Amino acid sequence: MKIRKFNKAEQYVAPNHQECHSIRLAGFEKIGPENFWVGHTNFLPGGGAGPDASPLEKVYFILEGELTIKVDGKSEIAVKGDTVFIPGGEMREIRNKTNEIVKMIVVMPYPLKEG
Repeated sequence: MKIRKFNKAEQYVAPNHQECHSIRLAGFEKIGPENFWVGHTNFLPGGGAGPDASPLEKVYFILEGELTIKVDGKSEIAVKGDTVFIPGGEMREIRNKTNEIVKMIVVMPYPLKEG
């Protein structure tokens, strides 16, 4: 078993994210999940990510706020308690269109190994 204290989690920079603060809660370490990693992300008002697609699937769990997710030209809003699944390869754009901070948990598999 391993417990990581929230105040000890390390920050990371997610590519193509704007007005965003992210920390890694679990993963990318000797002792921890073998198949996925978990992050905590805050999007400031106006912040977001994309548009882009990743070959990896991802799950967002909204802790606070309202996140607008746009896929295939269609926008939907996820709020506190909602879970969002984005399949690998799906082009998506996410935005915080409110004046409140969006807080969410991100769960993703590790990057694909080349070769």
